[in-house]
Formats: sequence, C-alpha cells, structure tokens
Amino acid sequence: MLDADGFRPNVGIVVANNREQVLFARRVGGFDAWQFPQGGIQESETPEDALYRELDEEVGLDAVCVEIVAETQDWLRYELPPQLRRSNSDPGFIGQKQKWFLLRMLADDSQVDVHRFDEPEFDHWQWVSYWYPITKVIAFKRDVYRKALAELAPALREIANSPAPSATAGVG
Repeated sequence: MLDADGFRPNVGIVVANNREQVLFARRVGGFDAWQFPQGGIQESETPEDALYRELDEEVGLDAVCVEIVAETQDWLRYELPPQLRRSNSDPGFIGQKQKWFLLRMLADDSQVDVHRFDEPEFDHWQWVSYWYPITKVIAFKRDVYRKALAELAPALREIANSPAPSATAGVG
C-alpha cells in the first residue's frame, strides 16, 4: 500500500519513562543498528492499531503497558537509499511516511521482551536520553527522528511529571 508519491504508511514509536528516557532497541543481524520500534500500517488498520500491533511484535508490550501521550500532526517522510529498497517491493516504492507516537511506559521494565517471537526484530534494548537516538540511528532516518522528537518533546514533561510505575533499570 503506497501513496501517490511512493511512500508506504508506517508508525514510529517512542516509549518514554518518567526519567525522560526513551526505549531504544538494537536490530538483529550482528551489526550495531539501533532504532525506535516502527512498522508498516496494514490496509485494514488505523495508525493506532498498527502502533499497538508493532509494539507487541517488536518489544512485547501490550496496550495496557503504555499510554499514548502525543502524536505528530502530519506524516513525516524519509527515503530509503536505492540499494536498501527490496527488489520484491512495490514498483515506485521510495520510502516510508510515518505517524509518530510518544507513549508513557506504565508497566515495569520486565514487561519488555524483544525475544517474544520466533523471529525477533531486535536483540537488545535500553533506556537512553531523549535526544540520544538522533546521533545513533542510521543516517537516512536522522532528519525524521529530529523532526519527530522535536514535535513530541513538549509532551515529554507530562510523562516526567507523572507518578512512576514500579520499574527497574532496563536491559533486554
């Protein structure tokens, strides 16, 4: 499912704790590629439906473990470098358009499980400072990360000022 410009709809997911840290995960594959959970929106889904499905599939968190605090007003786009586009993808596919969501973590860190499924997307996760991911994500996603985090940042205070769930230091 592509839009007229060749972008596939997708969600970007920023899970934050009350210490203004965000969940950042390392992709499976033996290379040091870190990113936020994200994933495609299926034809029958709303962005919120996709958010909860992807959150469960990628980091093992159910909808009851988080609360949506904010979302980007518009779609944010990035182009995949031509060499990273799948040969079996739709003709005309050039990248992703994403709705980004900021979520408050309501559950204990032990609920995060990147190994929940047989073919995990991530092999490790950690809490990092809010702006840290911009410096570590792959270069072609940095501008989208910068825009998403800048737009969502005002809502981070709401999370920081909320009561803390009983959580422990996160490693996965």
